Amino acid sequence: IYNRQQYVHFDSDVGVFVGDTPRGEIQAREWNSNQEWLDKEEILEYNRAAVDTFCRHNYEGITPFSVNRRVPPIPSQCLPVH
Repeated sequence: IYNRQQYVHFDSDVGVFVGDTPRGEIQAREWNSNQEWLDKEEILEYNRAAVDTFCRHNYEGITPFSVNRRVPPIPSQCLPVH
């Protein structure tokens, strides 16, 4: 995720990285080209552990302040569309 946009993700059903944007497609091709790296179960377990260690923990801490506090924009703060 970069600038609130997911650009690449790992599809665990097929075991490869998938690009969600043009830049993500380039990155996914690069990561997928190293098949030896993809075949190692330790790498997959390491990435799963990293998600549990960092992503879930941070998401739970940030959610009350970001996701749950969304309000509609105030018209005076919005830029006019031309």
